[in-house]
Amino acid sequence: MDNVQLVIATLFLTVAGMVINSLLPSGIRATASFIFILINAVLTSIPALDALGGHPLDVVFQGTPFLGNVPFRMDALSAWFVLIVNFTCINGGLYGIGYMKAYREQKSNLALHWSMFLLFQSSMLWVCMLQHGLAFLIAWELMSLSSLLLVMFEHQKRETLKAGINYMVQMHVGVVLLTAAFIWVYVSKGSFDFSAIGSFFKENKNVWLFLLFFGGFGIKAGFIPLHSWLPHAHPAAPSHVSGVMSGVIVKMGIYGILRLALMLEDNWLAIGASLLVLSVATGLYGILNAAMRRDFKMMLAYCTIENIGIIGAGIGLFLIGKGTDNPTLSTIGLTAALLHTLNHSLYKSLLFFSVGSVYQQTHTRNMEKLGGLIRKMPQTAFFFLMGALAIGGLPPLNGFVSEFLLYSGFVEGTKTDNFYISTLMMLSLAGLAVIGGISLLAFTKSFGVIFLGSPRQPLAHVPAEVPLEMRLPQYLIVAVMLAIGLFPQYFLNWVVHLEGLAVHAPDMVAVTFLDSTMANIGRYSLIFLVLLLPVFFLRNMNMVSRPSEIITTWGCGYVAPNNRMQYTGKSFSKTLGKLLGFLVGEKKNYKEIAPEEIFPKERAYVSHYTDFFENSLIEKLTKPLLNGMNYFQFIQNGRVQYYVLYGVVFMLLLFLGTLFKWI
Repeated sequence: MDNVQLVIATLFLTVAGMVINSLLPSGIRATASFIFILINAVLTSIPALDALGGHPLDVVFQGTPFLGNVPFRMDALSAWFVLIVNFTCINGGLYGIGYMKAYREQKSNLALHWSMFLLFQSSMLWVCMLQHGLAFLIAWELMSLSSLLLVMFEHQKRETLKAGINYMVQMHVGVVLLTAAFIWVYVSKGSFDFSAIGSFFKENKNVWLFLLFFGGFGIKAGFIPLHSWLPHAHPAAPSHVSGVMSGVIVKMGIYGILRLALMLEDNWLAIGASLLVLSVATGLYGILNAAMRRDFKMMLAYCTIENIGIIGAGIGLFLIGKGTDNPTLSTIGLTAALLHTLNHSLYKSLLFFSVGSVYQQTHTRNMEKLGGLIRKMPQTAFFFLMGALAIGGLPPLNGFVSEFLLYSGFVEGTKTDNFYISTLMMLSLAGLAVIGGISLLAFTKSFGVIFLGSPRQPLAHVPAEVPLEMRLPQYLIVAVMLAIGLFPQYFLNWVVHLEGLAVHAPDMVAVTFLDSTMANIGRYSLIFLVLLLPVFFLRNMNMVSRPSEIITTWGCGYVAPNNRMQYTGKSFSKTLGKLLGFLVGEKKNYKEIAPEEIFPKERAYVSHYTDFFENSLIEKLTKPLLNGMNYFQFIQNGRVQYYVLYGVVFMLLLFLGTLFKWI
């Protein structure tokens, strides 16, 4: 069976899996779905590895109904994203087997859920491989609709319905923008083939078409101010779905932007500089909001926005390098973007899986109600800590590697003779440093409040470690993260080889520089671990021989401490929130203590943070529209007689229009 047949087989396997899934007993439905996910991943990974090896798949399906000739290509860029999608979906499917056991009574709901998960995986793969505008939009829409149904699993909850509708509306705004862009190319070039986009760029100004495509892809990716679906959809979805959505569905937007960026023929400098500014702003805005949130899944959603900004900064560096004829900068930027795409898919899915375990055991997403879970869920605490260290860009984990590349790119960019570009590079470097600092604050807060200290409130039942099927995918992710952190030069070589296939051989000086630097990073990281592990081993051996005793922490002479005296997430980030309150608006119900109030009375304190763009921009645009629609509520009045009358009036109008030749 050749590679074309392998890929086509996945389409039939997805349909067969969805049908079989609805017929199987509910007890084995999740396992059977995971088997289909695994088979689809293997069948599409084989041609993907061939494409990375220099043997791309390029066929045209002739005479497709309604679409005509549909080009189907798996080049190196598609292959990179296909492998990321497959690995993340395998882990998400395996984790979901254990996570969804809590919903075993919802048999029909679970059948739909696993069918949509299969369609979700397959549609993302086809998004990466189809290069015909209309066929691409069909796959894109299937991806959006299947993920919508996954998000709305707990549809009986009002906030879940609201999040689903929000997600649906924004995804369709993106589809409208993408459709307009593809139609523009078709009117100009007479083809929906992606190659026609490149021809359009050769003959016309690149900025406006790129901007239209960027609007559609940017909504899916989560660039500000197009990000507002993420903080609602990720918390509403089951945690294995949140992990896959944050790990790869936002990367479909990055895939589209990268595909367009590689086709650009001019305006590289203007587009690259604009994208860099937007990306750094996105990163800063995302991590600042993450530091404020106390819903740990919403916090991770804002961290996704932050990391999309980091990836976008790499793409911006690539385009600026093209515009300034600096192949070293282009190579570093594109390498950082592609490698961080992989890295983020790993540690963000790990983080969502670990907090999903916490949610399953505690039934709350509010970190202020938790504490001390490291004693009850030590492995989950370890997974979260590894993800937190990686997302903070600390060695010896994978996040450090791609962020180091980005720092190197900014330093390389300052060497240009263009004063404005040099200034932009220095400001962007400072912005990335601030992002890293706030990221450490956000995850120090989250890990400390959730896992350290003592429980802040009594829980319905005693938390315990989650089953093996939920821990196994997290161990796999940690293993890959450590592999990238300790041996980054091997992964770098893959990415640079990918770039050679995608942009026709980058500068070899840049490749040599990156390879030697990455080898040193891996070597020092390995030495660090070699020195660190014996210390922990000797400490544990020493502690085993000593009797352990648990006593109350010294309270500085205070003899009546209680759990409410611990630091909370709110207190941890309050100073930062006040400093930047114009961006993270806080709504609170609290009467401040007056200076002369020596013995203050008991007070209740309620507060939450709002999204600046959603609160100040989107709601102000949509509120008048909603108010206007309220005047037409009388049409939908719930009376069957009126609905029948509407049908009669419609048929009468249709008859009169035909009679008098109005239609």
